[in-house]
Amino acid sequence: MGVAELSAKRSKDPSTQVGACIVDTRQRIVGVGYNGFPEGCSDEELPWGKEGDFLDVKYTYVAHAELNAVLNATTNLEGSTIYVGLFPCNECAKVIIQSGIKEVVFKRDYYANKDIVTASRIMFNMSGVKFRRYDESSK
Repeated sequence: MGVAELSAKRSKDPSTQVGACIVDTRQRIVGVGYNGFPEGCSDEELPWGKEGDFLDVKYTYVAHAELNAVLNATTNLEGSTIYVGLFPCNECAKVIIQSGIKEVVFKRDYYANKDIVTASRIMFNMSGVKFRRYDESSK
């Protein structure tokens, strides 16, 4: 989780920095990512706002930490674990499931009552991906 939190500091998002770290079955780091715009897309030109029309908000453009960690992975992710600052949204849940990750360890669950997180839980349960809150006492 420490690597996920450190990676989150690279995010330029002024309101929400999220990081993710994937470890294989031997607990070796195989992928790291943070939320931000796709490579080559300007942090200064695209919007960081959360309200407005579709083309004027960050959600249209930002790639989430989980997606970036999967894309940055150095090996097959079958059976691996992803550590992430926030419980994954439904779109990231699809990527996690399709990549072969079998466990999600999250630190915060700010959007637990939102449909996008409920959908994630449904898909994780159906596909056999385990999820649990990070145990702060195990640091």
